[in-house]
Amino acid sequence: MASSLQPHIRIADNHGIRYALLPGDPGRVNEVARFLEHVKDIAYNREYKTIAGSYKGVEVFVTSTGIGGASAGIAIEELKNIGVDTMIRIGSCGALQPGIRLGDLVIATGAVRNDGASAAYVDKSYPAIPDADLLFHLIESPKRLNYTYHTGIVRSHDSFYTDDEEEIDRYWSSKGILGSDMETAALFVIGGLRGIKTASILNVVVEKEGNLEGGINDYLDEMNEGKLGEEREIITALEAILANHQFSNK
Repeated sequence: MASSLQPHIRIADNHGIRYALLPGDPGRVNEVARFLEHVKDIAYNREYKTIAGSYKGVEVFVTSTGIGGASAGIAIEELKNIGVDTMIRIGSCGALQPGIRLGDLVIATGAVRNDGASAAYVDKSYPAIPDADLLFHLIESPKRLNYTYHTGIVRSHDSFYTDDEEEIDRYWSSKGILGSDMETAALFVIGGLRGIKTASILNVVVEKEGNLEGGINDYLDEMNEGKLGEEREIITALEAILANHQFSNK
């Protein structure tokens, strides 16, 4: 019998867990652990760090995906191979609209596919959209919790350092795009093709007129609004998984 051990995330299919939160940063896995019970270290290979735990009786994986859609895509595919069928990205983004503040939550209703990973799977005319039920639960959670959130389309891209970043941001801002990240489009496209329920919630770490390096460094170094936003997105995502689990098991 062939081994089910996945080559990159280094997890086998003997856990029986259907749900996963997907931060990019391996360090954020430990932040999620603070909100879980019965936490166990599962595996850590390359950028893929995984723990398992329980949130109000629902078992979840937390698996970091690294930076970018190509890296995230590997984690998504291998988690599906071991039985995970519902995944929520908990990431960060830079705002592209005025009035979206540091620490606000952005819930993606779709994504502009400016990444290479999703293009490797299917023609760009294929939509990058979340699962409708999971999106509903993700929106209802911050309403109940009284967190500031925004819903709309985000843009996923592959680099912070091209020569035309300011021009690109101005263009997509003019089209009403809420913010930019690097993984949401790949998650939505692979989820759609593979029959995985997906959603994405992003914590704003750089405001529209903010500085990329300064915003990210402040987020990593201090307990500021960006760090509080991280806590809010974790709780929001966990509550959405709980609500989805209860709804699907009625």
